[in-house]
Amino acid sequence: MLKLFRISSLLEGVSYLVILCVTLGVISRDFVYMLGMTHGVLFMLYFVLSLAASHKQGWSVVTWLLVLLASLVPFAFIPVELFIRKELLKNEQADAASSGPVNTH
Repeated sequence: MLKLFRISSLLEGVSYLVILCVTLGVISRDFVYMLGMTHGVLFMLYFVLSLAASHKQGWSVVTWLLVLLASLVPFAFIPVELFIRKELLKNEQADAASSGPVNTH
């Protein structure tokens, strides 16, 4: 679940930056509808997956709210990416510890 949330976070963050490029005039306004719809769907996916990941990881409400608020700030998906990477590493270490030592005999 966390890996899927990580992908949606990156896609949502990049789509937000693309929308801002339209605002700045870097990308033609002809693409506003298509880009807006894509970003809207990615944002809804981000919201749902953030709830699911938060529940599965046991994050506090404050942590979840910070992750959710990060979707509203340009470039804030980068700290979220670092946080998710740390969470994935923590999960891998917990899985390795719970499986115990490997007996080679």
